[in-house]
Amino acid sequence: MAGLTMADAISAIGIRTEEASLVADLKAGSEEAFGLLIAQYHQPIFSLIARSLNDPSDAADITQEVFIKVFRSIRGFNGDASLRTWLYRIALHEASNQRRWWSRHKRQEITIDASSECEDTGESFSLASTLADRGDSPFEQAAQGEIRLRVEGCLRQLPDVFRAVVVLREIEAFSYEEIAEILEVNIGTVKSRLTRGRAALRTLLIAQDTSEKNARKTNRVEAPMNPRPVETTR
Repeated sequence: MAGLTMADAISAIGIRTEEASLVADLKAGSEEAFGLLIAQYHQPIFSLIARSLNDPSDAADITQEVFIKVFRSIRGFNGDASLRTWLYRIALHEASNQRRWWSRHKRQEITIDASSECEDTGESFSLASTLADRGDSPFEQAAQGEIRLRVEGCLRQLPDVFRAVVVLREIEAFSYEEIAEILEVNIGTVKSRLTRGRAALRTLLIAQDTSEKNARKTNRVEAPMNPRPVETTR
């Protein structure tokens, strides 16, 4: 156990040293360092933003804005948080700004029928870009796709404060301490929001499943019986 703890400590020191070197190069204006930062973090930042926007098709533009802001703000990075949590904090902030803009300018364009599905929160995001292709069969991929759509629909209805914690913990696998740093709240708040977010998501999934089962039963009852073919004589 002691050896494992020492190995973890050495690894952590190595990561911090590598990060400190990258930050120093970024602050010095190194284009190579900035390219390395984008290569390492573009996909996870894009995925996080896509899940956090009302319209995931805006994710590419917002991701670009995030890295522009990082480039302009890197000299103000003081290392109080890790570079990764700092990047995620900026990404969530930019996504939040975009959601507020969307609420002011886009919601009026939604029809009453469409908006009634999520009238409580008006939130939307996509999990598809974060799910790895495991080489499943076409049938398994179809089943997985159906599950993904169900989860997306329910996550869409979660309040933003709960959704952010659920995504950061369950999908991004951040620790409680890292989530607290990203959201700038205490660990107790993170745990409380995660518990409430999980419970709310579970309730929504159960309600959706029940609704779908009832709909299938109704369809079977109302389906007309096929008439027996009329026999003809020669």
